[in-house]
Amino acid sequence: MTEKIKVYVEGQSGTTGLKINERLAAHPFVDIMKIEEDRRKDPLARSEMINSADVVFICLPDAAAREAAGMVADGNRRTRLIDASTAHRVDSAWTYGLPELSREAREKIQTSRRVTVPGCHASAFILPLYPLIQKGIVPAGYPVASHSITGYSGGGKQMIAEYTDPERDTRYPDYDGPREYALGQQHKHLPEMQKVTGLAFLPSFSPILGDFERGLAVFTPLQSRMLTKRVKPSDVHQILEEYYGDQTFVKVMPFSPDHCMDSAYFNVKACNNTNRAEIFVFGNEERILLACRLDNLGKGASGAAIQNMNIMNDFPEIMSL
Repeated sequence: MTEKIKVYVEGQSGTTGLKINERLAAHPFVDIMKIEEDRRKDPLARSEMINSADVVFICLPDAAAREAAGMVADGNRRTRLIDASTAHRVDSAWTYGLPELSREAREKIQTSRRVTVPGCHASAFILPLYPLIQKGIVPAGYPVASHSITGYSGGGKQMIAEYTDPERDTRYPDYDGPREYALGQQHKHLPEMQKVTGLAFLPSFSPILGDFERGLAVFTPLQSRMLTKRVKPSDVHQILEEYYGDQTFVKVMPFSPDHCMDSAYFNVKACNNTNRAEIFVFGNEERILLACRLDNLGKGASGAAIQNMNIMNDFPEIMSL
């Protein structure tokens, strides 16, 4: 019989923390540790919880996440950290938690004591592009320009409240339309997008916020003439299908020329309430379009965090997912 582990969520009242706790509640090999409400901001109480746990999920803003990680006592070889913030995603001392990228990536997660959960946009950007760069089809110097459409839950409690406020029709009249943001091209996921894919330069990235709770898709167009060899959408699809063929949560969806037509529409929310990421290839012989959709609160946050915990503890990877 598998022995239970003690798990503590640091930042358990935030959107990601709440979702992680929901998944942990159904996990048969986990005992959830809870800090008393009046001690949530007490450094001594937090440190005691962190150092008493086998696994700690950090669901805090970046500065607070770094502080929490620093609370692990010297010599503590028990506590393993899984950070859902942006704080450590390009830190070489931490393991990037996207196991589907390679066998080496999965093995590194399995043995790591500090794993950082990828950003939601970053996961959907990296998954279809990474194999093409690794295989040399997309050159590292390619001027990648992507855009995304995402639900408002990725913005956290404050944004959720703004969108769900009963008075929003009069207070926020523009919220029912798409809202592009990060116009200065400084989105916080850019550094991990570049580092993990191996791009020589930061990509251009334009996220668009929609008036729906959850669901996310990233779209990356490629010009065939700028690739290292001429490939058709069907060629790219075959490469990605072979690369991710044995993965549980990442699926390359069937290639259909009919879905490349102007009359087709893309459902951004099709992976909601799952830990799936689905990859598509569209386009024609001159212009290829990569697309990846996922639940920004699932594979883009809490689901990915639980998946990493399962791998780190040799639990079945699909448990509570």
